[in-house]
Amino acid sequence: MSGTLFRPACRDLGVLPCTLDAGVAERAAIGLLVLATDQTMEHEFRRLVRLPGVGLYAARLFNDAEISPETLRAMAPRIAPATALILPGLRLDVVAFGCTSASMTLGEDAVFAEIHKARPGIACTTPVTAAFAAFRALGARRIGVLTPYAPAVNATVLAYLEANGTGVAAFATFDKPDDREAARIDMRSIEAAIRALVRAQPLDAVFVSCTSLRLAEIVPEIEAETGVPTTSSDHALAWHALRLAGVTDTIPDAGRLFAL
Repeated sequence: MSGTLFRPACRDLGVLPCTLDAGVAERAAIGLLVLATDQTMEHEFRRLVRLPGVGLYAARLFNDAEISPETLRAMAPRIAPATALILPGLRLDVVAFGCTSASMTLGEDAVFAEIHKARPGIACTTPVTAAFAAFRALGARRIGVLTPYAPAVNATVLAYLEANGTGVAAFATFDKPDDREAARIDMRSIEAAIRALVRAQPLDAVFVSCTSLRLAEIVPEIEAETGVPTTSSDHALAWHALRLAGVTDTIPDAGRLFAL
């Protein structure tokens, strides 16, 4: 066997010089905790977070497809191990936890405590944390809320929002407790439901709750039609993750929130 890896016709140039730069995440590195059954969150983030130097890094967290208080509580011990899988030993600026109903069932502080077991002291957010920040930024006090959840989870959502100072003026649901089905609710159905909320009550903003529901592509269209600022779990979470990471750029064609 020859003592070289190369055929005689191949010229070996050896080790060439290279320069290391700051990589994909020169400006910010955002970690995403995505549910195992989620079909939407990464798609929405790629559409919204399109800035040079901002990197998105996701890990999947096991969840049951059926959305219920019991299955949501079961996620708690899985948060820290999933967080630990995102760029171990490398810089992260923020971790975004991708489940709205679990954030309210467990409580934001409990979610943050689990994230901090793997990433002590890191900035972190959840869809409901981001929604509260969005409402403040928009000056919105009367909110219309749309969910895909069953009654037991809707009760938790309504109670949590109101306990944290959000005035829920209109509420509607698609009652699709299977997360795999929630992701397939088409955007025209979501758009029609938002119009129904806006007709029902004077609103300062609409919040579409659940990272599985699609909205990012039609936010400007809905806002132009209704005149009401509109956001969702993914939409608000992407915006808030950027802001927590120190990225304050406005993003065109992403709705009023991203224009702030």
